[in-house]
Amino acid sequence: MDIPIGHIAQIIGGTVIGDAAVRISNIRGVEDAQPGDLTFVIDPKYVEALKKSKAAAVLIRADIEAECPMPQIRVANPRDAFQKLTAALAPPPVTHAPGVHPTAVVAADAVLGANVSVQPYAVIEPGATIGDNTVIGAFSYIGHYTTLGAGCMLYPRVTVRERVTIGRRCILHPGVVIGGDGFGYEQVEGKNVKIPQIGTVVIEDDVEIGANTTIDRARFDRTIIRRGTKIDNLVQIAHNCEVGEDSIICGQCGLSGSAKVGNHVIMAGQSGMVGHIKIHDNIIVGAQCGVTKPLEKPGFYIGSPATPHMTYKKRESIVVRLPEIYRQIQRMQKEIAELKQKAGR
Repeated sequence: MDIPIGHIAQIIGGTVIGDAAVRISNIRGVEDAQPGDLTFVIDPKYVEALKKSKAAAVLIRADIEAECPMPQIRVANPRDAFQKLTAALAPPPVTHAPGVHPTAVVAADAVLGANVSVQPYAVIEPGATIGDNTVIGAFSYIGHYTTLGAGCMLYPRVTVRERVTIGRRCILHPGVVIGGDGFGYEQVEGKNVKIPQIGTVVIEDDVEIGANTTIDRARFDRTIIRRGTKIDNLVQIAHNCEVGEDSIICGQCGLSGSAKVGNHVIMAGQSGMVGHIKIHDNIIVGAQCGVTKPLEKPGFYIGSPATPHMTYKKRESIVVRLPEIYRQIQRMQKEIAELKQKAGR
């Protein structure tokens, strides 16, 4: 990339202050930027760092007052502008030619829609149905009687086991496993005896699932991820769970069996919930939060057990003062004892 900032301003609808002919070849953060780089400042707290930056130019929010040692591109919404710039300058997307690679194994009765691409060493079992324009990445596995909708993208080494249903335009990143057995055992005469997991998994339209995430099949009915939900890497969703529409589940979260998550819920990184409870709609669960009881009222919850954040903060403000309060109590006890001694008690 080698482009003048004047052209960048045209792409993103910004205003140049300084030399519009200055050319940039890369985009980096304000502290890491080098000559030839375009940096960006969205928050005023980075203005001081900007004064020391080596960047060739800066993309900056229009209402931030700053003395910049380099030309500026001022925009009302830097995040939106940055997204437009990234899209304009991104390399062309990787494409996959329709057809079945010679090393792939596709069952004779599997149904492949128009323009399906099956990459090297993929396996598609009998009874599977693949929708139009779907890509099955290298070394991926599609189990018996599984259905994938149109326009899906399965990256390499995705495993979708038998009788799973996946909707349209879903994205599954490398290492995803859909439909593994739920973790169910009973103690019989002191031994762990496996409970058959004969249910399925349903993934609705426009769901994205990050690398190495696992979604287990139900014991009887189904585990379901509803339309538009986005799931990060290394997430575990157990058997019979339900996740609502347009929710976000961040990395290393865990949902125990039969847990339910509503619509427009955000579960931040490493949060988790016990089984057989529900997080209702429009709730944010903070990082490393432990949900042990149903959450019904919309809002932001933190801590373990999960607590409304204002309540948690008030409680923590008291907890940090406990050593001081304890010392005060000790002094008061000593003073009371001395007063009793003087009173002859």
